Amino acid sequence: MSVRFPDGFLWGAATAAYQIEGAVREDGRGESIWDRFSHTRGKIENGDTGDVACDHYHRWAEDVDLLAEVGISAYRFSLAWPRIQPDGRGRPNALGIAFYDRLVDRLLMRGVTPVVTLYHWDLPQALEDRGGWRVRETAHRFADYAEIVSQALGDRVQWWLTHNEPQVVAIVGHYQGRHAPGLRDLGAAVRVSHHLLLAHGLAVRAFRARQTPARIGIALNLSPVEAVTDREEDVRAATTADALGNRWYLDPLLRARYPEEAVDHLARLGVSMEHVESGDLDAIAQPIELLGVNYYRPLSVRADPRAELGWAEQDPGPDEPTTATGWPIRADGMEALLVRLSRDYPGIPLFVTENGIALREEPEPDAGVASTTRSGSTTCAATWQPSTGRSR
Repeated sequence: MSVRFPDGFLWGAATAAYQIEGAVREDGRGESIWDRFSHTRGKIENGDTGDVACDHYHRWAEDVDLLAEVGISAYRFSLAWPRIQPDGRGRPNALGIAFYDRLVDRLLMRGVTPVVTLYHWDLPQALEDRGGWRVRETAHRFADYAEIVSQALGDRVQWWLTHNEPQVVAIVGHYQGRHAPGLRDLGAAVRVSHHLLLAHGLAVRAFRARQTPARIGIALNLSPVEAVTDREEDVRAATTADALGNRWYLDPLLRARYPEEAVDHLARLGVSMEHVESGDLDAIAQPIELLGVNYYRPLSVRADPRAELGWAEQDPGPDEPTTATGWPIRADGMEALLVRLSRDYPGIPLFVTENGIALREEPEPDAGVASTTRSGSTTCAATWQPSTGRSR
């Protein structure tokens, strides 16, 4: 069976700056929170760092040529904020901007559409030392950074995303402590989530003020949430988990409010919303042209009074296929998610900006990695649909 994408469909790949660039001490780049975190003993398995990574900073031209040769029509990559503003504020670093100038020009020359993410988790360490995303100032510094970027690249880049997965930054980085900066504080994570959303809104305003012909949005990691049983307490737990995991970001962005049940649940846990100031939600809910959807798995939850948040995730069944990280492999979850978003938030174009499965696969001698599990599947590639007003 042959499948043909409609004209204008963007079939893409995605990366993050810290994951691929390397060259962390070259051409004036400042330290990021991931530099500090990965170099902290015991934080990363095997002591691995992004100091070299894929060496994309030096191999960028070859990398772009490979994208074009395999038929990629759009490339989503992130800018390293500390490469553009080493201290997260003040005058931009000309050498850092020059790198992204060259990258964008080469992509366009090879017929690959650049899709630029402003922030993929690598906050300048200098801003973290001043409170990081826990303080409002960082949201305003992000708006300044967005203005610099829009001036530098806005004449050639049409598609923009402000943040990648703010929930991961807030929860995994500030509540679970598994990502940089490695904090374990629920109240801090809630403040961080708000300041990330505020930063998004201020950045969109900065782009609009420059009248850049930009199509701008945000990429959220979203999951369908289901209760493991139809017991009232499990259904209530699933509703709350959805409100805190999905709607906590969707509702402020698209409805200018936080979900009431999530706010009430946090209040019962002793977490207030005093950090939300008048006008914040209007600033967050700026009109956007796309919503990036990162899908990897559904969540099955049950009530658990012993858990701090009041619920626990159900492990996959013994016969259910899983990824190397133990996540269930459920392709139908993407369809359920996109249908739900189209129903509950109509009119916003949906881009699938990430999806896939993590597998442990070893290279074969002289043959690269032969991935029979992925063969014939689109679950390992990121795709997105141009702005049509419909999800696809």
